[in-house]
Amino acid sequence: MTVLLLHALPLDERMWEPQRAAFGDAVAPRLYGRGASMEGWARSILAEVEGEIVAVGASMGGYCALELVRQAPERVRGLVLAGARVEADSPERRERRAKTLELIRAGGAEALWEDMRPKLFPPGETEVVAFARGLALDQRPEELVAAVEAIRDRRDSTEVVARFERPVLFVAGRDDPFVSQAEAPPLVEARAFDTGHLPSLERPEEFNAVVAEFLARV
Repeated sequence: MTVLLLHALPLDERMWEPQRAAFGDAVAPRLYGRGASMEGWARSILAEVEGEIVAVGASMGGYCALELVRQAPERVRGLVLAGARVEADSPERRERRAKTLELIRAGGAEALWEDMRPKLFPPGETEVVAFARGLALDQRPEELVAAVEAIRDRRDSTEVVARFERPVLFVAGRDDPFVSQAEAPPLVEARAFDTGHLPSLERPEEFNAVVAEFLARV
């Protein structure tokens, strides 16, 4: 069984360094560069990783994890969604995605980071914020555009989760402006952290302990 760590926008696979240290055999693929659809991302990852997996997805990575369950439920032993809802984008969210695409095309990775930074972390400069900023500014604008398009056009996964017969854990930060614990799907275990959108970075030890306990049950 492989623990598959799927990263958030606008970061990359390096955001999982605190988890790679805790789960030594975990795999953290880069999601950018796989096209502009969650379907394509999931197909390519399923072709790269053999055997059964536990998919741990943060935000954008959670949407990819849901597509893995849609395409190969028999291979997914468990699913952790951190800051990722199961529903498709509403018309209002799609409008916000359009503005984000304009922002990236005009100002690149730095403009996206400046827009997202106050939504991802509490005010103040910390080592975690500096680390995340470094990752965000490393990204190529065209790959960020493709990623936002993939997020915007993802399919609704409500029924995918409802039909999934293996464990699902829904994680949200109490100060997350994007997703709340109240949005957990029915009958799905939910945990809240005293963080913003990325508990795996803000509270890595606590997050790792919760994931380790989940892995022991799948």
